Amino acid sequence: MTSYSCCLILLLFTWSTAAYGPNQRAQKKGDIILGGLFPIHFGVAAKDQDLKSRPESVECIRYNFRGFRWLQAMIFAIEEINSSPTLLPNMTLGYRIFDTCNTVSKALEATLSFVAQNKIDSLNLDEFCNCSEHIPSTIAVVGATGSGISTAVANLLGLFYIPQVSYASSSRLLSNKNQFKSFLRTIPNDEHQATAMADIIEYFRWNWVGTIAADDDYGRPGIEKFREEAEERDICIDFSELISQYSDEEEIQQVVEVIQNSTARVIVVFSSGPDLEPLIKEIVRRNITGKIWLASEAWASSSLIAMPEFFRVIGSTIGFALKAGQIPGFREFLQKVHPKSTNNGFAKEFWEETFNCYLPDGSKNSPASASFHKGHEEGLGAGNGTSAFRPPCTGDENITSVETPYMDYTHLRISYNVYLAVYSIAHALQDIYTCTPGKGLFTNGSCADIKKVEAWQVLKHLRHLNFTNNMGEQVDFDEFGDLVGNYSIINWHLSPEDGSVVFEEVGHYNVYAKKGERLFINENKILWGGFSKEVISLLKRVPFSNCSRDCLPGTRKGIIEGEPTCCFECVDCPDGEYSDETDASACDKCPEDYWSNENHTSCIPKQIEFLAWTEPFGIALTLFAVLGIFLTSFVLGVFTKFRNTPIVKATNRELSYLLLFSLLCCFSSSLFFIGEPQNWTCRLRQPAFGISFVLCISCILVKTNRVLLVFEAKIPTSLHRKWWGLNLQFLLVFLCTFVQIVICVIWLYTAPPSSYRNHELEDEIIFITCHEGSLMALGFLIGYTCLLAAICFFFAFKSRKLPENFNEAKFITFSMLIFFIVWISFIPAYASTYGKFVSAVEVIAILAASFGLLACIFFNKVYIILFKPSRNTIEEVRCSTAAHAFKVAARATLRRSNVSRKRSNSLGGSTGSTPSSSISSKSNHEDPFPLPACAERQRQQQRGCKQKVSFGSGTVTLSLSFEEPQKNAMANRNAKRRNSLEAQNSDDSLMRHRALLPLQINEPLGAEPGFQAASSPETSSQESVVEDNKEEGPSPEAEPSLPSVNSRNFIGTGGGSVTENTVHS
Repeated sequence: MTSYSCCLILLLFTWSTAAYGPNQRAQKKGDIILGGLFPIHFGVAAKDQDLKSRPESVECIRYNFRGFRWLQAMIFAIEEINSSPTLLPNMTLGYRIFDTCNTVSKALEATLSFVAQNKIDSLNLDEFCNCSEHIPSTIAVVGATGSGISTAVANLLGLFYIPQVSYASSSRLLSNKNQFKSFLRTIPNDEHQATAMADIIEYFRWNWVGTIAADDDYGRPGIEKFREEAEERDICIDFSELISQYSDEEEIQQVVEVIQNSTARVIVVFSSGPDLEPLIKEIVRRNITGKIWLASEAWASSSLIAMPEFFRVIGSTIGFALKAGQIPGFREFLQKVHPKSTNNGFAKEFWEETFNCYLPDGSKNSPASASFHKGHEEGLGAGNGTSAFRPPCTGDENITSVETPYMDYTHLRISYNVYLAVYSIAHALQDIYTCTPGKGLFTNGSCADIKKVEAWQVLKHLRHLNFTNNMGEQVDFDEFGDLVGNYSIINWHLSPEDGSVVFEEVGHYNVYAKKGERLFINENKILWGGFSKEVISLLKRVPFSNCSRDCLPGTRKGIIEGEPTCCFECVDCPDGEYSDETDASACDKCPEDYWSNENHTSCIPKQIEFLAWTEPFGIALTLFAVLGIFLTSFVLGVFTKFRNTPIVKATNRELSYLLLFSLLCCFSSSLFFIGEPQNWTCRLRQPAFGISFVLCISCILVKTNRVLLVFEAKIPTSLHRKWWGLNLQFLLVFLCTFVQIVICVIWLYTAPPSSYRNHELEDEIIFITCHEGSLMALGFLIGYTCLLAAICFFFAFKSRKLPENFNEAKFITFSMLIFFIVWISFIPAYASTYGKFVSAVEVIAILAASFGLLACIFFNKVYIILFKPSRNTIEEVRCSTAAHAFKVAARATLRRSNVSRKRSNSLGGSTGSTPSSSISSKSNHEDPFPLPACAERQRQQQRGCKQKVSFGSGTVTLSLSFEEPQKNAMANRNAKRRNSLEAQNSDDSLMRHRALLPLQINEPLGAEPGFQAASSPETSSQESVVEDNKEEGPSPEAEPSLPSVNSRNFIGTGGGSVTENTVHS
């Protein structure tokens, strides 16, 4: 069985070796062998295998100069290590390097050779097999390039735990250690690259892109990660296509149609150069320009794509490149390459492709010969072409005279990763070489034997590797076998010197930095057309790649139903909200005291409104309030100056003063409603208004009620005098006002008003008003005032027919009517207004009510005092009083006469005539009997007046005269006695009806007045009235003499006569 296994493995190894002849490998012997996988060619020739004969190995085509340079980097690193006295001394590293031709099949062929050799060594077949040219096992493999190839290789190498260190495979799938146990790499995985791509798109404010990915393990995972990152940043993808270098022409045409019809200008491509090349060629053929290509590192600097003839299509490419490293001496090493190298079987083909010639001793089956027959398509070297003949090479050509990607050592990125991978394996071997027993990584701290080291032992040390590279950077693989590195961001420019494509570094991406600080881009270096700044300066403008145009500040993005979120319409921000940035997703609300401006781009302070002193309305109200204060003060001054005149005394002088003071308070309280409301003004204005008006109404109520009681009383008693005294009147005023004070105190204690900034009435205005605290309390305050006004109105209306000197009750009635009209109108006006107009309405109501009270009660009296002084006399007061008394008595007499006449007519059966509508009276000066001269002179000295009194259906002209009581005191007493006897004996006597005697003008109405009232015999006698008057006596302010009333006869048209006897007071 053992012999059978040996033969099988040897057969397999022999087949693998035959597939890779001497010209298809780079090989060197050593104590420890490292394997290498590099894409020396871009692909294989398409060949239909009909299986009619033994299948042949496919042939590699299209030489890759960069791949050969990467191979040279591995050889240079191994030779540098071998010459190092400190790293692996006394040990020699060898290598076996194969061409993958950028395909999985060729890579697996090479990998089988590594595995077969290791399997032979593990069987210990030396005693059975005489292998003179025995090659040691491959303990590690450097490669491969593409992620798809590395995935296949890693699956095979992982079965034998052979460590694989890739220099260019960045697929994030390879970080899965459960599947790829022995895979490590010196390039960052694509997870960071995809994030960096999304960050770049977000940086340039693009949100509408297309994606293209290679249909392999590199493109699919990379673009999937990009979609995740794009979704987090609200970046929409218009289309997503997969490509491959093996796609047929129809598939390529379909992808190009999608790109051409798309509105997305930015295209994200996760692919390698060979996979992308067919697509780019078709796009160039169709001349599809104006696209921005965002390149992954696999093709960002690919020589297949970065060609001048493609530049007009892909000149705006922005790509990622690995961080460039420094390899001292590598430039000279590259220049030492020679086609006759014994260890490098790829050098001959490299020389032929570089100088577009052929070496005479080359085989006809060599790749150079194959390119002659198949029409070579590389087109990378100076001598590349499709000519039917190549001149022979001498082998002495100068390699520096030809520009190829092989000699582009200015930015060593992948080459440095190869160099770093070799050194990583070397340092792992160095750790094994210097391992101290008891401190090793294996069981019981044991160490591996460097002379018999196995692949899995090297893998163990690679996982724990930590060393410093030649650039002073720390190198250690993480738990996923990855090295975390940074990216350079490059922009493709067209060189003005030779027209070649150059890669200008315009920024970098630091994966170690905090999120939001990782990306740096110098926009001044970016040329979106790829041309130089001298050619087109406008190309520095950032292209637009959005589904919708940017929403300007003041608007926000609105979703369009059925469209991606990146396709939106711009909606104006609503009032009170703003957006100060472009493409705002939502509008921000303004702070409470601010409002959006007209364009909704910022917030401005809201306009503050209140009833200000400086505005026209406030000035007008203030002027009216000041006018009211002035007029009230003027009336108060007039009343004070003329305080001893009959008019002032008859209006209850002291209460009038208090009433005027309350009106001053009413006018003044209106001023608290003007100006910016403060807490103290809000708490003061309503109580001041309420208490002032209650004080005013209370004064009017007391004086009206007092006059009514005076004129309706029959006989004054000491009780009347007591209750009608001045002190009691003030007490009543105080009690009425005290109730209002209690209401205000309770209001201020339970729910005090306060200043309030109202934001709800109008959006753009803040109304500073007073929050009343309790509308119920305000209702009680106004309601109590109106209740007193209603009572006052009742008494005033009842007193409307008093004598003219007391007919201010009529004016009080009118003033109360005005008061009610004002405050009834105030309620709906107060409820329907808002803001500063609430205060204005209340001020207007206060002023209107105050002016109504002032005008109706006092203006008539002031007019008499100032312009009609003849009416401000004691005679006028007594005349009006006597006329009122006569009017009452005459009405009673006529009613009694009419009743008696009707009764007599009904008994006698005769009809009598009714009284006419007028009763005439002859005054003293109409007496037909002449008087003596002395009597005439005496008559002229008498003071008299005429009063025309209407009552019932008649009119009486009453003429009264007054004489000095000291001249006819005795005659007056006799006449009074005779009148009293006549009144008792006559049914039609005037004394059966009440007649009010003139008030003594010397006593004020508010004091305890002395007055006389004539009453019927049923109630009292005239003697008692006289006795009461005697008891009172004259006042110190009394007139020097008291007048008397002369008797007159009045004849009515109805035949009745009324006799008014002279009554002396």
